[in-house]
Amino acid sequence: MLGNRRFRPAFLPGLAALAGIVLTVSLGNWQTRRAEEKIALARDLDDAARHAVLALPSQPVDAHDYEFRRVSVRGEYLPKYTILLDNKVLNGNVGYQVLTPLKIAGGDMYVLINRGWVNAGLRRDILPQVPLPAVNASVEGIAMVPSSHFFELDAKTVEGSVWQNLVLPRYAKWSGLKLQPIVLQQTSDATDGLVRAWGKPDTGVNMHRGYAFQWYALATAILITYVALSFKRAA
Repeated sequence: MLGNRRFRPAFLPGLAALAGIVLTVSLGNWQTRRAEEKIALARDLDDAARHAVLALPSQPVDAHDYEFRRVSVRGEYLPKYTILLDNKVLNGNVGYQVLTPLKIAGGDMYVLINRGWVNAGLRRDILPQVPLPAVNASVEGIAMVPSSHFFELDAKTVEGSVWQNLVLPRYAKWSGLKLQPIVLQQTSDATDGLVRAWGKPDTGVNMHRGYAFQWYALATAILITYVALSFKRAA
């Protein structure tokens, strides 16, 4: 009893409140587990960065054996299949990331090298002049596995050398090249004027924690609302 009010819970509203609380707590727990998984991934990234540099062979590799590892490769660039990934922002400026395939020494296998960022300039209809790389090169970088799932509003995602998203099977079909399943974000120096400022991959820990907090808060709100409405004025 609270003042002149008594706690008189109703069955159906109580059942609905219980179902809502169970659901929202379950979703909060799922987001918490996802955050813990991403924390473990961040530890794996740190461990991978401390490992020795892997040499990329000219034979096909398993992408997961190389993902996030420091990798070195020697070979010959094929500039005619260079593409520009659009809408890449650096320090508030819009530009492109420049990707060029490298034929790995000793075979017919290629790997895409993300050589860095270039400013788009004021005229979007005029592409920036990107210096050609030295034909023979030794490159070191971080191995990344591009996503194959994008939400694309426009079916026209490829306009010549300008691409909205990188999908390796799409690029392989377009170029006709035999590709390794990774892309190297170049970290070694090159006199090409491109900016290689790679941030640490965002594992999304804070996002999952935020979602978990929202679900737990909603569960708490349902409980408080149900209890408050269950106190009825005494007859």
